Amino acid sequence: MEDISSRNIDELKNYAASLGEKPFRAKQIYKWLHQSLSESFEEMTDIPKALRTRLSNQAYITAPEKVEVQISKEDGTRKYLFRLPDDSLVETVLMRYKYGLSVCISSQVGCRMGCAFCASGMNGLARGLTPGEMLGQIEAIQRDIFNETAGAVPKPDSEEYLRNRISHVVVMGTGEPLDNYDNLLSFIRLLTDENGLHLSQRNLTVSTCGIVPKINELAEKKLEITLALSLHAPTQEKRKKLMPIANRYDIHEAVDAMKSYQEKTGRRVTFEYSLIKGVNDTDEDAEELSELLWRGAHMNLIPVNPVKERSFAAPTRAAAMDFQRKLEKFGINATIRREMGQDIDGACGQLRRRHLER
Repeated sequence: MEDISSRNIDELKNYAASLGEKPFRAKQIYKWLHQSLSESFEEMTDIPKALRTRLSNQAYITAPEKVEVQISKEDGTRKYLFRLPDDSLVETVLMRYKYGLSVCISSQVGCRMGCAFCASGMNGLARGLTPGEMLGQIEAIQRDIFNETAGAVPKPDSEEYLRNRISHVVVMGTGEPLDNYDNLLSFIRLLTDENGLHLSQRNLTVSTCGIVPKINELAEKKLEITLALSLHAPTQEKRKKLMPIANRYDIHEAVDAMKSYQEKTGRRVTFEYSLIKGVNDTDEDAEELSELLWRGAHMNLIPVNPVKERSFAAPTRAAAMDFQRKLEKFGINATIRREMGQDIDGACGQLRRRHLER
């Protein structure tokens, strides 16, 4: 069966040709999939019935099945648990900000990076997601939003469509995106195609724990996406205790790769830093970070989301703000990420893990 959701327009043209169809059919199919958000070939009403039947017999649409949705009473954050065609489970989060709707997607089923404070990797890595499965998480949530606001998916470019569309995407859920590198690049092409959801590359953030060769390879692509490094420690010694990837790539090697990425692409990189009470939030940690990073570097401080299997706890808000002030004193631009979904299974991997345990 053909995974038609993962095919870009050029690939769809080749597929259409293999069926004896004209190239324009590929564009029609692509728009039905990624603008009209069709979940079946029968919805593609301007395509001949004979072709729709043939597609149904030879191809499939990656439309994740909604298993569970948790909605925060505090801020409206939604955590979705989706089932994929092979019964794998992935998590996706919808967050509402003043600037628009942001979706955080997973890039793998499970994770093999084994970070000490994260629930995502507790069951190991099952497999990487296909481009269609990554995009399908966004499209499933977008369908949900349109059905709630308009009762159906509005016509693309209509006021209703534009007003309620997802404006930002973060690849920061379960999995390591650069461990699924080729599929990540294909996903970016699908997501930003003008015939689909047409998200600006500048509104896409990819987070990595620091696979240095892939950071360097990605830099050569000259994309306009934002790259974020999950740093989480100021020294090699501390990072090795929290993140096994540090045993393979030294912290200075990872930071240098990020600096090179910024220089080659002209895009400012960011550093993600989970604040863990008594572990990486001391005055000494702040000073060591200032020695590790360059002046003007941007640090996103994230009070760690408690995971029941771990003993890590977040510092108080006052302590987090104090750490932020210390970094700024050393010339590092630091922000504290707004804590969202605190009354639901907010940490990466929690909802999936709880469901698997049940």
